[in-house]
Amino acid sequence: MSTTAKRDYYEVLNVSRNAGLDEIKAAYRRMAIRFHPDKNPDDPEAEEKFKEASEAYAVLSDPEKRQRYDRFGHEGVSGEGFTGFNSESFVDFADILGDIFGFGDFFGSRRGRSRSGSQRGSDLRYTMSLTLEEAATGVTRKIRIPRLEVCEACSGSGVEPGTRAETCPTCGGRGQVGYRRGFLTVAQTCPACGGTGRVVPHPCRSCHGRGRIEKETTLEVKVPPGVDTGVRLRLSGEGESGVRGGGRGDLYVIVSVEPHELFEREGPHLHMKLPVSVFQAMLGATITVPTILGERREITLKPGSQPGEIIRIRGAGMPELGSRGAGDLLVHLDVVVPRKLSKEQRKLIAQAAALAGEQLTEDDEGLLQRLKRRLANEA
Repeated sequence: MSTTAKRDYYEVLNVSRNAGLDEIKAAYRRMAIRFHPDKNPDDPEAEEKFKEASEAYAVLSDPEKRQRYDRFGHEGVSGEGFTGFNSESFVDFADILGDIFGFGDFFGSRRGRSRSGSQRGSDLRYTMSLTLEEAATGVTRKIRIPRLEVCEACSGSGVEPGTRAETCPTCGGRGQVGYRRGFLTVAQTCPACGGTGRVVPHPCRSCHGRGRIEKETTLEVKVPPGVDTGVRLRLSGEGESGVRGGGRGDLYVIVSVEPHELFEREGPHLHMKLPVSVFQAMLGATITVPTILGERREITLKPGSQPGEIIRIRGAGMPELGSRGAGDLLVHLDVVVPRKLSKEQRKLIAQAAALAGEQLTEDDEGLLQRLKRRLANEA
C-alpha cells in the first residue's frame, strides 16, 4: 500500500480518535478473526485487509507512534508502518492472535516462565484413605511427600558454585528468536536457553543444572470431621518449589473413605440393617444399637414391627462438614425367622396360631381367599 492510498488508521479499525487501548485492541481482535488469511485461504482481499488492520494496530497501540500519527498523519510514522512485529511487541499480538488461531509458542508466552526463567512450582496430589470412624471424628495424619526442593548447593540457580551463567549467544539474551511466517514476523522461545536469555556452561553438579532436587518431606494434615470421598483439602505452598525464585505450588489431599461393615453412608445420613427376632418384632422390644461415634443408643420396637421398617435416630449420623449439625442414623429392621424350633416352641406357636385363627394347613380355596383379602386391603 502506498502512502497516498492508505486509509486513516482509526477508520480502518472503526474506532473514534479518542478510543482507549482496550477498545483498539478489541477492534483489532474482531478484524483479525474476520480477515485472517488462515480463515480466508486464497482470498487476496482478506489478506490485504488483515495487513491493513495489523498496520493500524501496530501504530495506534504504541503511545509514541500514535502521538506522532495524530499530529502528522501517515508521514509521522513513515517507515514505521507494519513490516512485521519486533520481539519487544510480541506479547500483545500473542494475546490477540495466539489464542484465536493457535499460534501458541510462535509468539512466545506471557504465561508460565518469565524472562528470568522463574516459574511457579507444580501442584501435588495425595490420596488419603480414611475409615468411616476417622471421617466422622476428624483426624490428624502425618504423610510423607516426595517433591522437588530448591537445590541448596546452588541456591536454585542451576549454576555450579564459583561459576556464572552467560548471555545466550543464540538470542542475544532476549529469550526469543524471530522468523517469518508468511507476511508476519513471529517469535518463538529460544530453543538454546528456553527463554531465559542465558546459558549455563558449568551446571551445578548436585542438581545437574536443574536448580531443584527431589526430597521426601513429612507433613501434618488435619482432616476435619464430616469429610467424604472426593473432598479436597488444599495445603497452600506445600507443593513443589518454583524454578529460579518462582513461588511454591500447592498440595491437594484427596480424601477416600473406606466402606464400613455396619454402616452405609448417604451424605450426612447413615443406614444400618438391624437383625431382630420374629418374637421381638411381634411382641416389641427395647434394643441398644451402636453409633459411628462409639456411643450406644436405645431404640424401641413397637409390637407388630414389620420387616424393612425404619427407625430414625436423629443426630446419630455423620457430622456435617463445616457445621455443628449432624445427619441421622436410619435403622432398617431385618426380621429373622428361626430355621429350627424345639418341640415345646412349636407347640406354643401352634397354640398361638390357633388363637389367632390361623390354619397351619390350608387348602387351595382358603389360600385363594386369603390372597384376595390382602390384595383388597392393599388397594
